[in-house]
Amino acid sequence: MMTFEFFTQFIWLWIAIGIVTFFSLLFITVPYGRHTKTGWGPLIDNRISWILMEAVVLVVLYFFIYTGSNSISLANGVIIAMFSFHYFNRSFIFPFRIKTNGKKMPLSITLLSVTFNSVNGFLIGYYLGEFKMYDDAWLTSPQFIIGTLVFFTGMALNWNSDSILINLRKPGETGYKIPEKGFFKYVSCPNLLGEVIEWGGFAILTWSLPGLAFFVWTCANLIPRALAHHKWYKEKFESYPKERKAIIPKTW
Repeated sequence: MMTFEFFTQFIWLWIAIGIVTFFSLLFITVPYGRHTKTGWGPLIDNRISWILMEAVVLVVLYFFIYTGSNSISLANGVIIAMFSFHYFNRSFIFPFRIKTNGKKMPLSITLLSVTFNSVNGFLIGYYLGEFKMYDDAWLTSPQFIIGTLVFFTGMALNWNSDSILINLRKPGETGYKIPEKGFFKYVSCPNLLGEVIEWGGFAILTWSLPGLAFFVWTCANLIPRALAHHKWYKEKFESYPKERKAIIPKTW
């Protein structure tokens, strides 16, 4: 069994890698979706890639929870259910809602994402399976209540924005359009903003170092992605709204 001290050191190292990744991705656009390009190795079906990338989190999470020495308290079970709710949607519902029209994704990117998600699943699963058992009182703590509100607010924004994007094209249509509804009035990527908010909420409701690491890596992946999307929109559409920001809404 890994000691808590070693586990903590590993998490800080993972956070440091996440920060380096953030700055790296400001200069490297990961080639999938609208940014797909050749030169990254063989391609696989977009839906299969999404399932592999996302479902691995649940597999790793539940392996370490059920092989761990902790029993599952009520609070732990609620936290696990919230985490699972997000990833069940991303693994088995979202991939079949998107209108991919035969799009492909580099296998190399899929494998990198599987690795990244496996580490994050390990951190949460091992933490809850071996080290942390929240008591029932945690469910009424300020951290849990505030974090839960933030978590589901982010999830609602993410799901609503995904639905707007998915329904932009009518049956038989191809190509890209400028999304106008919902929070797209303010930012180019409210779906990504929603996910950042969601995992910020998770970090608060668990009040844990693994939760913080998950949030750091979410920001490291999604903020550069949003900046790349925003740049792409402005280059592709001359009429793209100039007041729209990438991921953080304009403040007054």
